Amino acid sequence: MVRSELREHIFKMLFQIEFNDAQDMPERLKNYFELLEDAADKDKEYIQKKYEAVAAKVPEIDSLLNESAKGWRTARMNKVDLTVLRLAVYEMKWDEDIPVEVAINEAVKLAKRFGGENSSSFVNGVLGKIARQES
Repeated sequence: MVRSELREHIFKMLFQIEFNDAQDMPERLKNYFELLEDAADKDKEYIQKKYEAVAAKVPEIDSLLNESAKGWRTARMNKVDLTVLRLAVYEMKWDEDIPVEVAINEAVKLAKRFGGENSSSFVNGVLGKIARQES
């Protein structure tokens, strides 16, 4: 799989944490991988490791998002937008293999594909602000 496909699968797994208890997520991940029967083991491993890494940072990521998205607390955000933002912030701050510009661009693509009419603009604005603060 190419990295954008892997990112989409990670996004789908992260989206589920909004609707499931943490202790149920290993079983959800197992079920998800059963649907990806054509995926290589290395791809499944990449998806799982990155999902777990992002999930572990959610409190820290949400704190950063709450500071950066004026007037938009994470509790009020559309769940798709929030999930896209969490993945992108993780990639921007902790994934050294992904340049900030790529993380933002890929997040905007995910927001266009899965989010609402204004999702891509919202995601781009929040991530742009975080990128400026970080540099």
